[in-house]
Amino acid sequence: MTRPMFLSAPSRRAVLAGGAALGALALSGGWQRALAAPLLTVESLTLDVNGKAAKVFAVKGPSGEGLFAKEGDRLTGAVLNASQSPAVMHWHGQIFAPPDQDRARPNGGELAPGGIDQVDFRLTPGTHWMHSHTLSEQQLLAAPLVTREADAGDVQDVVVMLHDFSFRSPEEILAELGGASAHGGHGGHGMGQQMQGMPGMAMPGMDHSGHGMGAMGAGQGAMPGGGIGGGMQGGGMQGGGMMVHANDVAYDAFLANRRTLADPDVVQVEKGGRVRLRIINGGTASAFFINVPGLKATCIAVDGTPCAPLAAEAFPLAQGQRIDLLVEIPVGGGAFPVLAQVEASSRRTGLVLATAGAAIARLGETADRPQGLLDLAFEGRLSALNPLAARRADKVFPIMLGEEPGYRWTINGRIHGEDVPFSVQQGERVEMTFLNPTGMSHPMHLHGHHFQVVGIGGRRFAGALRDTVMVPPHTPVTIAFDAGQKGEWFLHCHHLYHMATGMMAVVKVA
Repeated sequence: MTRPMFLSAPSRRAVLAGGAALGALALSGGWQRALAAPLLTVESLTLDVNGKAAKVFAVKGPSGEGLFAKEGDRLTGAVLNASQSPAVMHWHGQIFAPPDQDRARPNGGELAPGGIDQVDFRLTPGTHWMHSHTLSEQQLLAAPLVTREADAGDVQDVVVMLHDFSFRSPEEILAELGGASAHGGHGGHGMGQQMQGMPGMAMPGMDHSGHGMGAMGAGQGAMPGGGIGGGMQGGGMQGGGMMVHANDVAYDAFLANRRTLADPDVVQVEKGGRVRLRIINGGTASAFFINVPGLKATCIAVDGTPCAPLAAEAFPLAQGQRIDLLVEIPVGGGAFPVLAQVEASSRRTGLVLATAGAAIARLGETADRPQGLLDLAFEGRLSALNPLAARRADKVFPIMLGEEPGYRWTINGRIHGEDVPFSVQQGERVEMTFLNPTGMSHPMHLHGHHFQVVGIGGRRFAGALRDTVMVPPHTPVTIAFDAGQKGEWFLHCHHLYHMATGMMAVVKVA
């Protein structure tokens, strides 16, 4: 099996003891050296997934797959597309990247095979990632982009990159869903045929026009329950007869650091040491619940921004989101799985933290019981350590998320290319309230900004700072942000196939 380097930064104690794991970065000097080489390279390679070969992509930096830096560093140099396919790179979570270097921009950005692109911007601290803004994201064209915080302290960093994986091409998957790409004009990168039809609002009870409800993930079932806003658990009926569901793509495998639980990544940790798990959901259509059996896990950051410490048994992670969990390894050592279970399913992936000499038990790829759907109960308990200053909103936008026949997903009744930009002035306080009458959740992502979650289901509160928030069916979610750098920034659903078929608009900062 291909073994990409998802590097784990050792603690100072491990370095002094000479116990740094193979491939680990050595303190701040190692993080600095990660930027010494001039190139990030997009490559094509073959990956073995459960004994079967697949053609995928990788993003390689000077120290292996991904890019690892320290607070204050700049990303300065060249990006080389050494693959055989066009690439449109997005620096997810970066607020200092100007629009012309956030390669998924409305008027262009495709990097042809063999092409080289120059970038130069200050890296945003925290756990972020970089990925294609085209269907090739489904083929693992994604990698960590982690900038270690100046106050991270004496802790071992372990990156966990999650993916949903299919041997079918993303074009085949989209056709199975009954849709076609709405992004023929999205940077000219040829994501597929331009969709036809008139714009309109989603109607309750839309059935995806036969897009393959039978392909929903294994283990789904109606499990009543819910969090803030009364979200359903599992698949179930909402008002008007609409089926609330997830997992409309039948995946062949789920990966953590490009490996399945049949052959998991095993990361060596210290007895009595502290570990910061930097978990990235690079899944294109799958959300997960994260848990760490045998260890107490505390959330200390979401989407790369610090939050008030919050413990839980399971942590929800929607597509595009990140979560940093702090765990302490017992002085007696042992092996401890870090598991990511697909929402509304029994399927799971993960890796293992293990001290030297620990026995590692085999982990099944199916849990004992299915999870329900992600809700906003955990989100409603989060609070930012550095919230936005209190002030009145200068602009307020209601945003209706919709669905039309032919697996066509809309924002305010329009697909991307037909959309009208949300126009704001630099420095204005902007509030957006997402309304979702459809039968699926939508992880909504804003380029070039971090926003604060300030309302769930009509309840106002000072929540977490994020760049991606999940909007479940029938639960309004309000965000606030101060308009940043001038330019045109995408606002879109981070479910790849919803974005590809239209659920994307532009925030224009003048």
